[in-house]
Amino acid sequence: MNSKPNGQFQRGVGPGSRFSLWYVLAAIGLMLVAQNALFARPFEQVSYSDFKADLRAGRIAEVRIGTQVIRGTLHMPDDASEMTPPLRFMTARVEDPDLVKELEAYEVKYTGQNDNNLLKTILSWVLPLGLLFLLWSFLARRLGPGQGVMNFGKSRARIYAERETGNTFADVAGADEAKEELQEIIDFLRNPQKYTNLGGRIPKGVLLVGPPGTGKTLLSRAVAGEASVPFFSLSGSDFVEMFVGVGAARVRDLFKQAQEKAPCIVFIDELDAVGKARGINPIQQNDEREQTLNQLLGEMDGFDPRKGVIILGATNRPEILDPALMRAGRFDRQVAVGRPDLQGRLDILRLHGQKVRLATDVDLQVIAARTPGMVGSDLASVINEAALLAARYNRDAVTMDELDKAIDRIMAGPEKKSRIMAPAEKQRVAYHESGHALVAEALPSADPVRKVTIIPHGVAALGYTQQLPTQDRYLYTKDELLDRITVMLGGRAAEEVVFSDTSTGAQDDLQRASEMARRMVTEFGMSEHLGPYTVERGRQPMFLDAGQQTPKSCSEATARRIDNEAREMVERMYDRARRLLETHRSKLETLAQYLLKHEVIDQATLAVVLGDLRPRARPELANL
Repeated sequence: MNSKPNGQFQRGVGPGSRFSLWYVLAAIGLMLVAQNALFARPFEQVSYSDFKADLRAGRIAEVRIGTQVIRGTLHMPDDASEMTPPLRFMTARVEDPDLVKELEAYEVKYTGQNDNNLLKTILSWVLPLGLLFLLWSFLARRLGPGQGVMNFGKSRARIYAERETGNTFADVAGADEAKEELQEIIDFLRNPQKYTNLGGRIPKGVLLVGPPGTGKTLLSRAVAGEASVPFFSLSGSDFVEMFVGVGAARVRDLFKQAQEKAPCIVFIDELDAVGKARGINPIQQNDEREQTLNQLLGEMDGFDPRKGVIILGATNRPEILDPALMRAGRFDRQVAVGRPDLQGRLDILRLHGQKVRLATDVDLQVIAARTPGMVGSDLASVINEAALLAARYNRDAVTMDELDKAIDRIMAGPEKKSRIMAPAEKQRVAYHESGHALVAEALPSADPVRKVTIIPHGVAALGYTQQLPTQDRYLYTKDELLDRITVMLGGRAAEEVVFSDTSTGAQDDLQRASEMARRMVTEFGMSEHLGPYTVERGRQPMFLDAGQQTPKSCSEATARRIDNEAREMVERMYDRARRLLETHRSKLETLAQYLLKHEVIDQATLAVVLGDLRPRARPELANL
């Protein structure tokens, strides 16, 4: 399921309408050339006394006497070349009755001139203004309607005509529940009398919420395609500008256009950019954004839903939206577009697999099982990366090998075989990854290991151990989380067991293990000392990874107990991993030597090397 639109739009800036700075530079250059051609060789300003001195010295060739100024040309020096332009001068005219007599006495050619030259005025003022007007008109046509600097208040929504979105529900896979929720909207747009005759009121707004890449934008476009109505598409950031009042004006213009095109769908992507709750951060006030939000709230209250204007919004941050935007009568309904399950991933892979040539041995069921947690955009990338790899290898079709490498590329980054490690470092990485794999296989509830490699991937990964759950999981017990922490610490424990020393390679493992232990104590109520008690936290993102930790609302004594218990939990799981590795030291050596020789080991080979390590019953967790 691909969440990126691929339709063609009628309004807005088209692909061939990109503005270029070269247009402005070319116009300025043309004006400079025109002025130089029309007014070349400027006159040198001299005093009237110097003019009379040059006249008596015989250096003046000719003059033109105007009502206010006198212009003239000097004789060329004897050593001047033929290409040298004549020397021109200009002086202010004074009352001098003997001027004409002196000009005749020194045999200087003279003529009269009217200073009010209409042609000069036209060429020096009207022509440049005309060129600027032509440039302005040209740029206005290139930018398109509603995009000029005089149209700040115009909505930037791109309008797709009926069926022009190019998407229907047949293009959406892995979101069956969301499609069922939106089917009612489509039915209303197709047959509004069915609802109005009964006095029913269709929801004014529907909010699509879910992680990035799950297909929220694609679903909205599919709704418009199924209902065959105009589709207004824009982003929340299109409303806000640096000029105060522009966002509110654009909201008014958007709803005005929408009511003229009704029935239609207005889709606002990234709604949190304009609908963020007011007063969350009193230090950073943004009056322009709040005015835009207030105008949006007013417009959603003001328009008549019976006209058939449906507002669709999409966001992955619903927790920060303003409560007034989420109340009944505005965004009445929320549709969750979550990560697809196993069957959903299989449907998405089949949908995108139709666009490439797959080999007969490709089993998309296996690929779906290997990609838990991936969203539609990730699965589309897997198919595309596999096709690119097959083309690179000159294959006739995409095989399971390319799909397997594409999954590794999406999850861990591309292979870096050119990154040469020293033998000692490569040996340490082999034991580190072997420690993760052996501990994972020795614990009863840990996810099975599918692949172990010591080939560098991505930016910083020198190797990785890939675990895949046997089924989609939504809940975890305390023992299962403790097993996960133990697996995370298995790499560092293996380094200490083999080399009696540790390295910086376990930095990410320690960070994730510490964070998991702290969450068990502060959020999940799995603490032995605090008991079923959770520490208050700030508002956390529902679908995005939290950046920095928000401050906890607890006393210093409680915070100290939390730190001590989380540290003790990590230390106990670290000792547990060490004991497991010391017990199976021979298998650790065998696995590490295999990795040093082959660099990669798959699930089947790993089972042969390690044998049946997974215990029937849970080990001594109760005594830890």
